[in-house]
Amino acid sequence: MKATSRLILFDCDGTLVDSQRMICAAMQQAFDDHGLVCPSREEVLSIVGLSLPIALARLGEGRTGFPVESLVDRYKAAFFTLRQSDPMEELYPGARAAVEALAARGDVVLGIATGKSQRGVRAVLGHHGLLDRFAVIKTADDAPSKPHPGMVLDAMRETGAAPHATVLIGDTTFDMEMARAAGAHALGVGWGYHAVDALRAAGAHGIVESFDELIRTLDRLPGDSREPEELGHA
Repeated sequence: MKATSRLILFDCDGTLVDSQRMICAAMQQAFDDHGLVCPSREEVLSIVGLSLPIALARLGEGRTGFPVESLVDRYKAAFFTLRQSDPMEELYPGARAAVEALAARGDVVLGIATGKSQRGVRAVLGHHGLLDRFAVIKTADDAPSKPHPGMVLDAMRETGAAPHATVLIGDTTFDMEMARAAGAHALGVGWGYHAVDALRAAGAHGIVESFDELIRTLDRLPGDSREPEELGHA
């Protein structure tokens, strides 16, 4: 990676693809299999981005004998079954064009930082023909769960990118906290699973409401600054 290149990392669920229907259905099945009442849709979406064991432990806080490990197994099995019978998670409007445009730039390296598994994210990106656009893919299989900065730090190390030349784009507070902890730019999206006010409170340097706006905002980010700058809403 050239010293002048920018590393742009995307979260997957809630940022590139809308997977809430699959996530909620798999979670409902996992809880049903255990005879447990499934949390509300809002509660389920609030933990998207965390690794599964941590996400389920959070959903089970205060419940004695909550079967986290078994729920993880049943969730994975349910998600796999759903994927065989239902269409793959859909890209958000404008996502493909934005990824293609960024990948074509000579001064940009693209990556993924997601709570999905390697198998899961590669299946989604492969289905949409975008897998080869990403030079580095970091998942819950490779590093501690968000908001730990490990995924971002590993991606920077692997590509040779400096923190001031790295941007993490995500839809959750976990993404914003992870980026800030790694010293990278934290850019929130307004179409995902966490509220915009929560993203700002978690340290987002800026918020975008569309992929067209994302491209414009990335062009405005300082590439040679040693500290990420706060951006107003474009």
